[in-house]
Amino acid sequence: MLLKPILYLWASPNTILGITFGLVALLSGGKVQIRQRCIEFYGGWLSSILKRLPPKGVSAMTLGHSILGMDRISLDRCRKHEQVHVRQYERWGIAFIPAYLLCSLVLWLQKKDYYYENPFEVEAYSKEER
Repeated sequence: MLLKPILYLWASPNTILGITFGLVALLSGGKVQIRQRCIEFYGGWLSSILKRLPPKGVSAMTLGHSILGMDRISLDRCRKHEQVHVRQYERWGIAFIPAYLLCSLVLWLQKKDYYYENPFEVEAYSKEER
């Protein structure tokens, strides 16, 4: 299927960013695994970074086809949600991060919940529940 390599290429700038963070995590005692055609990094310095991210720390986050997690259990628990974000990266490519942040900023300015009401998160949580 020709489409899959194009989607990987389209999301690759974000994936490279995630792999870079993941390699640093490996140097600090982190681990790596491949699940559902994504590279997942967990542990090491990632745990301390992720617990400081808004809104109140996160268990995992996606960058292209790379997923960064606090630990293996967190990755297992969040995988369906994070896989929705992988599909979003495949649709949006390099524009995903600016679009996500812009949505959060607009919501914050409207005094709404910048995380849970973000359309990217709304989609991820709705598909996660299915």
